[in-house]
Amino acid sequence: MKFTSAVALVACVAQTSAFAPVANQRQGSSLNAQILGRTTGQSPLDPAVIARYKDLPFPSDSILAEYVWVDADGNTRSKTRTLPASKGDSVESLPKWNFDGSSTGQAPGDDSEVILRPCRIFKDPFRPRNDDLDNILVMCDTWTPAGEPLATNARAVAMEAFEGKDDEEIWFGMEQEFTLFNLDERTPLGWPEGGMPTRPQGPYYCSVGPENSFGRDITDAMYKACLYAGIEISGTNGEVMPGQQEYQVGPCIGIDAGDQLMMSRYILQRVCEDFQVFCTLHPKPIVDGDWNGAGMHTNVSTKSMREEGGLEDIKKAIYKLGEKHSEHIAVYGEGNELRLTGLHETASIDQFCFGVANRGASIRIGRDTWDEGKGYFEDRRPSSNADPYVVTGKIMKTIMGPEAPEITPMDKAEA
Repeated sequence: MKFTSAVALVACVAQTSAFAPVANQRQGSSLNAQILGRTTGQSPLDPAVIARYKDLPFPSDSILAEYVWVDADGNTRSKTRTLPASKGDSVESLPKWNFDGSSTGQAPGDDSEVILRPCRIFKDPFRPRNDDLDNILVMCDTWTPAGEPLATNARAVAMEAFEGKDDEEIWFGMEQEFTLFNLDERTPLGWPEGGMPTRPQGPYYCSVGPENSFGRDITDAMYKACLYAGIEISGTNGEVMPGQQEYQVGPCIGIDAGDQLMMSRYILQRVCEDFQVFCTLHPKPIVDGDWNGAGMHTNVSTKSMREEGGLEDIKKAIYKLGEKHSEHIAVYGEGNELRLTGLHETASIDQFCFGVANRGASIRIGRDTWDEGKGYFEDRRPSSNADPYVVTGKIMKTIMGPEAPEITPMDKAEA
């Protein structure tokens, strides 16, 4: 998919925590429940038993609020509380909460309380209701009791980059790639256990058919859950490596891009929990063989870039990003050196370049943008496990900075 440069920005055609199922197995009980195996792709828990509790009505004057935050490793955590229904009307009416930061790597044991400040509300797709109320997911950031943002609070840093720049109307479209594994955490979906596919890359991208597409039901479930939640998910597709998938979130304005992308990761992991598959955001989960890695390509457009003559503003932004290439690489995700090799639709991690319609460049300008003279650009460097708050905030800070020397576009033959 492409951004449309005149009217809408649509994201192009992505180290989360591992689930910990029990390894041993036993015979089913009278409830048809079993201990979950490590190679299954489906939960054997009896859906009739689960439905017995899910079908219970919620109190008419209360809602369930799932507070979600980012831990020290960049993974999402959450816990639930019951609130009066009126509290769910706005972020401002939601109470702060706290958690044990010593258990998430965010505080010492002798002073472990971390404060959760609500930032964004989404509908909860995992606890739907049949009345006029919605249970909610609440994206939060993390603070000390003294009112200081934690060192791991990347959202607070990003907010500083966006403050006072509302007139820029910066849009972000983010392409989240991820890889699905069996619960052995070694075998991607569609791969033989202990081996590799007999066919190379090629037939799996945007594919159909049982021999090509692996994990479609999971991606579709995540897609619908995100739509229900109110996330601006704009598409999905199967990716180049079998077992790898992608979805796109955007266009989102400013800090909301980070909020939506991070909540979509939470929803993705919850869906994988239901399907009993392991999902990783590692940028190079398979290092042996000729297989693509996983990224979080980030598409960017300011108001001036979308207006007549905006291509010049796009070029100026790219020059600034090139001048600070090493700074961006340092915060664009762990393990990215395994992915940015100059092969498999990537540029070398050591060299900055940009080009038109060139997926072997650090920054790509779409063909439509180049021909129309306005639109957006795509930063292809962020890894799939990069923090969206860090990426969007860093891009904003850089392109709003001082002018940088011109860079010659990469020739297509050099890709």
